[in-house]
Amino acid sequence: MDEEISIINTNTRNEKIKNFFIKNKKKLSISIFFIILLTFSLFIYQDFKNKNKIKLAEKYNLIAINFISGDQTNVENQLVDIVMKKDITYSPLALYFLIDNNIITEKDKLNQLFDVIINGAKLEKEIKNLLIYKKGLYNSEFESENNLIKILNPIINSESRWKSHALYLMAEYFYNKNEKLKSKEFFNRIVILKNSNKKINLEAQKRLSRDFGE
Repeated sequence: MDEEISIINTNTRNEKIKNFFIKNKKKLSISIFFIILLTFSLFIYQDFKNKNKIKLAEKYNLIAINFISGDQTNVENQLVDIVMKKDITYSPLALYFLIDNNIITEKDKLNQLFDVIINGAKLEKEIKNLLIYKKGLYNSEFESENNLIKILNPIINSESRWKSHALYLMAEYFYNKNEKLKSKEFFNRIVILKNSNKKINLEAQKRLSRDFGE
């Protein structure tokens, strides 16, 4: 008896499943179609991104080779174009190339390019922090105290691996401006920082001992 009931239940369940598929055949077909379409679209998009990445790499390398060889025709515009692509690899490289080779010297223009990448590129957190630090380093030669701190605050107020670098930059900034108390404060913050870079921590201790008698 129990076996017969089990067979009936199984048949009933199978019939329900069969009826469900028959009743929802159109909806299921549409769903499957969209899943296949989405998968195919993602594949095409990834392939498109990879091809664009290769083209960008080739463009950057060609610009660098030509520049070193003495051909500086339209170099600025080409590198700025790469920056504006907001690529996580070649946009920062193009910006550094512009700075290191003094191709662009206007600070406002370079700061705008920094911001294009910092705010527009989908960078990993610490890569973004590194770029912010480099922006601070670039601006440290001419910016005011408030503006420099404003640039570096996203790192200084975080637990980033670049925090000790930013603190050291501020310590040096104030030391060079002969504001020794402020400089000492930033060196001390490096020393007590738990995840501070070991070399920077050691250098901060040396500076405190040598320049501040501690």
